Amino acid sequence: MKIDMTAPGFERIISPDAELERLAGDFMFIEGPVWSHREGHLRFSDIPANKIYQWSPSAGLSTYREASEKSNGLTYDREGRLVSCEHVGRRISRAEADGSVSNVVSHRDGKKLNSPNDLVVKSDGSIYFTDPNYGIVMDHVGVIAPQEQDVLGIYRVDPDGSNITLLADDFAKPNGLAFSPNESRLYIVDTEKGHLRVFDVQADGGLTHGRLFADVTGDGPGRPDGMKVDSEGNVYTTGPGGVHVFSPDGERICRLVVSEKSTANLAFGDGDWKTLYFCSSDALLRVRLNIAGTPVG
Repeated sequence: MKIDMTAPGFERIISPDAELERLAGDFMFIEGPVWSHREGHLRFSDIPANKIYQWSPSAGLSTYREASEKSNGLTYDREGRLVSCEHVGRRISRAEADGSVSNVVSHRDGKKLNSPNDLVVKSDGSIYFTDPNYGIVMDHVGVIAPQEQDVLGIYRVDPDGSNITLLADDFAKPNGLAFSPNESRLYIVDTEKGHLRVFDVQADGGLTHGRLFADVTGDGPGRPDGMKVDSEGNVYTTGPGGVHVFSPDGERICRLVVSEKSTANLAFGDGDWKTLYFCSSDALLRVRLNIAGTPVG
């Protein structure tokens, strides 16, 4: 793996001789990885294949869920339940303890959501998610359908789905999102504009002072898509050529050149949260880091 070093001190994040490991391949297009610290495995979506896969160091690869409604982003809530963005279902769903899948939210103002893409769960249990239209305009990742919402928005929904609030409506294609470690900031990708924005998170869960955080540019395939933040507040986003890393101040630190194919999303994992897992088009990859990621669930 090549590392483009664009700022001093990148070695704090990753060793110059770090090796990229291929764990599994021959997927259609994988997205939304999330690590379960309770069960020691990674789950991720293969959107066109309509499946959620599971990989663990001990058992390798298996299928966790068939007919996933062409799920995309995945995360865990504070009770350890898998929460999914569904393109076909056009909703946020949740896996219950009895194995059933329940609806968290699918409508706003009586109209169907577009195609929820990525999501994060705040410490109070509320769910923040992006709702672009990829799943209703491209049939290989969803089902062609009329757009009922007037905007491609960013939303907050109560843990039980009882209240949904539109937080921002001026994105061209909202995509990945992630909180800073203390949840005072929310970072959001705009894939079409090729940049990241950052908002201040208010006590009531609302967002204010939206501003440009970083442009994600470079050679190679891919556009800004999935995003995560490490325990020191550094921001990792997929983009042209692999994974771009920025300091909390928006300074470009380095780029991990992953492969010749588009890298769509990523997740921290393993017991110390120091392994970075990549969904790189048709392959699942990983590399060890020197800084732990922000824990999930």
